[in-house]
Amino acid sequence: MKKNTASFCSIRFVDCLSGVFILHPLSSVIVPIMLALLTVAAPGCNPATAGPNDAKAAAKPPVVVKVGVVSVQSVPVELSGVGTVESITTIQVRAQVPGELTQIHFKEGERVEKGQLLFTIDPRPYQVALAQAEANVSKMEAMAEQTRAQLTRDKAQADNAQAELERDRPLLPKGMVSKEEFESVRTNAEALKAVVAADAAGIKSAVESVRSAKVAIDNAQLQLEYCTIHATTTGLTGSLLVHAGNVILAANPTPLVTIKQIAPINVTFSLPERNLDTVRASMAKGPVTVKALPQGDETIPVEGAVSFVDNEVNQDTGTIRLKALFPNDDARLWPGQFVRVVVQVAVQADATVVPARAVQTGQKGTYVYVIKPGMTAELRPVTTGDSHEEVTVVKEGLTTDEQVVTDGHVKLMPGATVKIADEKAAGDNK
Repeated sequence: MKKNTASFCSIRFVDCLSGVFILHPLSSVIVPIMLALLTVAAPGCNPATAGPNDAKAAAKPPVVVKVGVVSVQSVPVELSGVGTVESITTIQVRAQVPGELTQIHFKEGERVEKGQLLFTIDPRPYQVALAQAEANVSKMEAMAEQTRAQLTRDKAQADNAQAELERDRPLLPKGMVSKEEFESVRTNAEALKAVVAADAAGIKSAVESVRSAKVAIDNAQLQLEYCTIHATTTGLTGSLLVHAGNVILAANPTPLVTIKQIAPINVTFSLPERNLDTVRASMAKGPVTVKALPQGDETIPVEGAVSFVDNEVNQDTGTIRLKALFPNDDARLWPGQFVRVVVQVAVQADATVVPARAVQTGQKGTYVYVIKPGMTAELRPVTTGDSHEEVTVVKEGLTTDEQVVTDGHVKLMPGATVKIADEKAAGDNK
């Protein structure tokens, strides 16, 4: 019995010496002594010394994670691109009459309203021209009245001469009036008739002269009105290219100032031609919503609607050009600005969604970690669809109300024990 025990101990001894096996005739005596010494010097070699604390130390602590819930909701189907903000109306203000610029009634870069006074050109030369035109009308009207009076006088004389002619006509055969006297009366009557005709023509000419003079008045008044230049649209003014005291020319190629309308305003953008049918089908159902997100200010999008689709596809780029109209009452969109454009073409109803942060990408595709009832993590491959704001559509792989990990993926592995961060916080508060 002792021999068997000694042999067993010798084997354990060999184990503790990392597999070095020594055969000796006195092993039955020496080995028990050596085992006793090794038990004192190296208690770790004795498996009986391993306790329950060592097992707890070997177990990994749960991974603290944050979770979200798989839910069902309506998700907009959106197309995105980059657009350029363009003013609907750009007005280049030019002078229509030459003269000295006496006043500027706004500051450059200032918003102006339609009809607001912008510039004043020295009106005095045009006031003089108007006064001359008005005086000329009075003159023409006086001449017309004088011609009418002459016509009345000459017509009376012509009527009298004609009456005398008619009186002498039956007397001529009877010899009561000589032929010479009759010819004299007839000649006088015909002459007076010609004078009346001339007077009538003179009156017509005088009337036309009055009308022409009145047209000159209208023209002089228009030229005088051009001395004050008003805004023809509401918008923002650009840089001033002239200053008070300068003499400006009519129809100068260089404008005095440029006004750009900013409310409403257009955003021009392009989409791939494969999206053309989708956009047109959506427009057939009603207004197509467009959101513009200015660079550096993407917190709240500016909303508008598609207002124009180009009549051809750009064959060089394979894109279709569109415009969207925005009210822009708060002036967040600025002409020439680049913006991110999102076009909502449809709404996907009853879509299964998860928080976008839950979806991870690996070598085999997209996946999420699902929290199982035993608080363990299961790696679940999923098929995803469109994303909107902070959620992603999941076509396959998840069911409603499952919990998925949204934060803490770095330390996770399939089968790992997890602890939800909110539960931990609640325990600490207790």
